[in-house]
Amino acid sequence: MEKSQNNLKMLLNKVPQITIFFWIIKILCTTVGETFADFLNFNLGFGLTNTTIIMGLAFFLVLYFQFKANKYVPGIYWLTVVLISVFGTLVTDNLTDNIGVPLETSTLVFSVLLALTFLFWFMSEKTLSIHSIFTRKREVFYWLTILFTFALGTAMGDLFSEQLGLGYLRTGITVTVIIICIFLAWKILRLDGILAFWIAYILTRPLGASLGDYLSQPLANGALGLGTTVTSIIFLISILGIISYLAVTKIDLAVKSDTIANQTNRSKKNVLIQTVATLCIFLIVGVSGYVKLNNNIALQPTSTTQTTLAGLLTNFITIENDMLTSINSNDFVTAKKGADNLEQQWDKSEPELRKIDGATWNKIDQTIDNVLAATRAGKPDANLNKMALNKSLSALSEANKSRVQTPPSQTTPGETPSASPQNKLGGQLTDFVKIESDILIAVQSNDFAAAKTGADHLEHQWDTTEPKLRKIDGATWTKIDGTIDIILSAVRSAKPDVSKCAAALNNSLSILNEANK
Repeated sequence: MEKSQNNLKMLLNKVPQITIFFWIIKILCTTVGETFADFLNFNLGFGLTNTTIIMGLAFFLVLYFQFKANKYVPGIYWLTVVLISVFGTLVTDNLTDNIGVPLETSTLVFSVLLALTFLFWFMSEKTLSIHSIFTRKREVFYWLTILFTFALGTAMGDLFSEQLGLGYLRTGITVTVIIICIFLAWKILRLDGILAFWIAYILTRPLGASLGDYLSQPLANGALGLGTTVTSIIFLISILGIISYLAVTKIDLAVKSDTIANQTNRSKKNVLIQTVATLCIFLIVGVSGYVKLNNNIALQPTSTTQTTLAGLLTNFITIENDMLTSINSNDFVTAKKGADNLEQQWDKSEPELRKIDGATWNKIDQTIDNVLAATRAGKPDANLNKMALNKSLSALSEANKSRVQTPPSQTTPGETPSASPQNKLGGQLTDFVKIESDILIAVQSNDFAAAKTGADHLEHQWDTTEPKLRKIDGATWTKIDGTIDIILSAVRSAKPDVSKCAAALNNSLSILNEANK
């Protein structure tokens, strides 16, 4: 009778057995989760919020069928994993990008939630083995755990690869080495199989994400440049092929009774000691790595001398202005190349800029995400692109304005911070970049009435600041003044020529941006 019940439990187990195919599909699903979310968000222009809603609805719909099934069905199970990988990733992305929750906080919160899920699962069922998912309660615990592993893996992976500047490739290599160590500890040192499984399950998320980014990101980023569309298609086809193979061969339904016996007879005290020791090792290594990488960022010259992003964003303003020029000319091919460059430069500078002013960085990051989504849409809309770029340029210009002042403790008696010497115009010209960008938009839209109004405003502002700017750097001021005179002449002519006005503005913007660095 007991043997019959065991066979029934094995038959009704709702998850596959752990084979090499399990891990291959898991990594592929994680990669698809990363690239497909980007495809919907950027390529189709859905945006982060809409992508989350769509994928959330799809996930819960498929999860319903997974719960409704009375046994493991490869197609339903792995589709659920694909969707939960996307949804779990998007949960963390929303917390970071839309709400502004620091990745350190997300990592800590999801770690606690995952630990509590494991605790309640074990207290209720006396096991965390996925070989025993044959009751509704255990299945709920299982999928809740999977959701938190993806969310935690996303937060932890993004924290080290992006915020701390480790990079996707090095993060992927690091995670691979850790997984190999866990495998060897399980194989040679008799590390508990359930503990080893869940550690590897968490770590395969940043591994899959690193693989996805390495394949899909542009060549300029040091990646293969396949794009999110091609990468997603390749991996979806691979997943479908493996699932079809498993459905036919049913090799992932076989249960090794000796494995279950070993897990059942293992000393609970020994497992507890292993768990505590493993967690301590991960905590020490993780915190040490975080502190070291964080200190490396802090030691960068800019990070030690600035507390705001003032003067550090000029390059991004230039890139977005160039994109705006391309969009106004309906040259979306060039605009998309500019978007790739913008993303590359922004990601590259993230560790430094985010360290200096995380709140402002998050604000700008959201506007840049909107720019990328609008530009990379299947059928990009010029007006939406302009709106996104203007909003982003406004945020960039605002953050790039004021220079860092000398701290009061470093000033002499009677000296104010603003009196600190400055020998160039860096950070002083952002307003003029914005004014000329607006004039350029008006010119390219053949709205010369607005362009002439902008020219009047430009002249007034330039004349007002002349005494201050000319004193700081007379040679550069004179050079810029000559380009502004050409703009005023071109825009105010009786029959203004679009090409001449645009050429004058682009020339002046180039010099302004260079001097504003």
